Parts: sequence; C-alpha cells; structure tokens
Amino acid sequence: EVQLVESGGGLVQPGGSLRLSCAASGFSFSTYAMSWVRQAPGKGLEWVSGINSEDSTAYADSVKGRFTISRDNAKNTVYLQMNSLKPEDTAVYTCNLERGGYNYWGQGTQVTVSS
Repeated sequence: EVQLVESGGGLVQPGGSLRLSCAASGFSFSTYAMSWVRQAPGKGLEWVSGINSEDSTAYADSVKGRFTISRDNAKNTVYLQMNSLKPEDTAVYTCNLERGGYNYWGQGTQVTVSS
C-alpha cells in the first residue's frame, strides 16, 4: 500500500524558511517521479514542484528561485526547501505520486506565512 506522510509545516514570518519532508513507502520509491502540490484557502490545487527518478527538477513560476525540491532515495524521502516565503505561499502542502495512472497523496502539512 502506498503511503505518503508529510511533515515540517508550521507558522513562519514572511522572508523565512521551512523544509518540508515526505516519507514514502509501499512502492519502489527511487524509480518514480514525485511532486509537491499545494492548496490555498479558496483556491484549487496548484502544482509546485517535481523531481524525477534522475533527479531532474521543475518548478512553478511562482516558486522558482525560492524553493528547492530534492530526494534521498536511501531514506525514501522527498524534500521541499522553501526560502524567502511569502504570505501567498500559505497553503496545505502535499506530496504526490503518479503510479499506474492513479494519483496518490498524503494528509498534507499546513504552511502559514504571516507576520
């Protein structure tokens, strides 16, 4: 069974940093691309970043230059380092797996950027 567990969210001031983690299990982690998706209050799902099995990365324009996605295959974990945070980054962040044409995601972790 696929399991994705996010952690690392919290309250941070504008300009601050957080690092989110997603612990994965139940599949061959190193062979799959992973992504981070967020949902702000009153808005739909927004793709944030992705990393494939070769460690190639991609970012939404809204976070490019501020966020860094990475993975540690030995730990079955994907990370999202978030720097220079803005209030508009406030959202529930989830990690996402597409496997066999189906999307899997965890419970999410709340990130609140506020002074």
